[in-house]
Amino acid sequence: MSLHALAAIIPTTEELMKNYLNVVEQTSRNISPLYRLDAFDYTILIFYFSILGILAIYGGYRVKQVIDFWRYRKLVPKPKALFAENELPRITVQLPLFNEMYVVERLLKSITEIDYPRDRFEIQVLDDSTDETVKLARATVEAYARKGFDIHYIHRTDRTGFKAGALENGLKSAKGELVAIFDADFVPKPDCLRKLVDFFTDPLVGCAQMRWSHINGNYNLLTRLQTIMLDGHFVVEQTVRNRTGGFFNFNGTAGIWRRKAIEMSGGWQHDTLTEDTDLSFRAQLMGWRFVYLLDEEAPSEIPVEINAFKAQQRRWAKGVMQVGIKLYRRIWAAPLPLRVKLEMFFRLTGNISYPLMIVVSFLQFPLLLVRYNQGFYHLMVFDVPLLFFSTISVVLFYGTGVWYLDEKRTKRLLHLPLVMAIGIGLAFSNARAVLEAIVGFKTEFVRTPKYQVEEASDETWKRKKYKRKRGWLPLIELSFAVYFLLAILYAVRFSLWGTIPFLSLFCFGYGYMGLMSILQAGGARRLQNLWRPIAAIRRT
Repeated sequence: MSLHALAAIIPTTEELMKNYLNVVEQTSRNISPLYRLDAFDYTILIFYFSILGILAIYGGYRVKQVIDFWRYRKLVPKPKALFAENELPRITVQLPLFNEMYVVERLLKSITEIDYPRDRFEIQVLDDSTDETVKLARATVEAYARKGFDIHYIHRTDRTGFKAGALENGLKSAKGELVAIFDADFVPKPDCLRKLVDFFTDPLVGCAQMRWSHINGNYNLLTRLQTIMLDGHFVVEQTVRNRTGGFFNFNGTAGIWRRKAIEMSGGWQHDTLTEDTDLSFRAQLMGWRFVYLLDEEAPSEIPVEINAFKAQQRRWAKGVMQVGIKLYRRIWAAPLPLRVKLEMFFRLTGNISYPLMIVVSFLQFPLLLVRYNQGFYHLMVFDVPLLFFSTISVVLFYGTGVWYLDEKRTKRLLHLPLVMAIGIGLAFSNARAVLEAIVGFKTEFVRTPKYQVEEASDETWKRKKYKRKRGWLPLIELSFAVYFLLAILYAVRFSLWGTIPFLSLFCFGYGYMGLMSILQAGGARRLQNLWRPIAAIRRT
């Protein structure tokens, strides 16, 4: 072939550039097999990146907490002085109960084994129960009273104020200048008061609290994931807030209050579902100091059943949002450093991520359509930084809790993707709670059932009372699991492999929440129906 003929078929540089620009223009106009880059595409992308950006801001806050934790972890609080044995202050231990027939005896046994002088140690059983717990608790209190304990049974038939109302009512007759509080699911160690009381040698200390630990943390998958979630809060969040000079909230149990701090800060109020968080921030705004002991633990039982877990999380989410709405003006008007105000802002508004997570869930399938032909460069520039702060930050946060507490941490670290999925699965339940708080919709204080489940082989809770109904939310959760399963199939069909792990988290989270809610509620009823004739035969 001649050079002239060869030149005729080889495109010139100008033609190559023209062809390249045509391809680029076509790609930019049609980044989806179904749509052009039109108003729909722009709307989806703007919504997605706006929400991901907000979540990334909260993720960045989590990363900062992780950094601060490793920086301040060795800054252990020390009491100003030590009480002499004959100068130990009188302590009233308050035990709020509501229908706790399975754990009340365990609770009172552990409380009466606490190492503290009997003449300065009062116990109040604050019982609002409406079932067999009343008779059992009263009889147990009377038995310990005969042994010489200064113990009192206080029963209310009117649950006004729920737990806050019971604590407020007990405070009227309490003898102690310090007040310790333990919920029914706790089994405090004998030295728990000794570990905390010396911090009150400082007259400005209003509250001191221990970290929660979990006696049934390895019972099933749900308790293992809950343990990681709670450890993240108690290891990272509470430690950082306390040791960096910020405000941390008393978690309602496993701690001691100075009675004067409660009274001077407005007392227990019951206009929110998290009376502990409310009083904590009001007290610290008054100038009272709080102490948090990371390395001292108070064992507790965590829910083994999914509907109880969801109810607990929903109460916490709604209550914290209510406190934020109640106190935000007072917080921002207070003479506090800006960093403390920002810390409290993130703490009190963090649950807004749940409604945003639902919107992100809705957007996933349209996003697959819109971004079908987007290249690696777009992924690197936009997605990776935002996804790092909004998702990888969660791994760093909860992984820190695991790493600090557990020497045999490898197996637990492998659970972190499932922890992320469970957080996603809570979206509908907690978003409902957040929206109720925002619009001012009032609901009752929903207790978390306790069944005295301590051994991995214990299945008796399935036959016990207090099961929660599953409601209609599990059906929505399962429908979203199917939605994400279809999204995964679409991603496989068009080889969008990078999206599949992300979509799988959503699919598992919603699927696990919805399926377990239905199975455990239905399974409990079937077991109860089976148990009734067996119990009748035994009685005869």
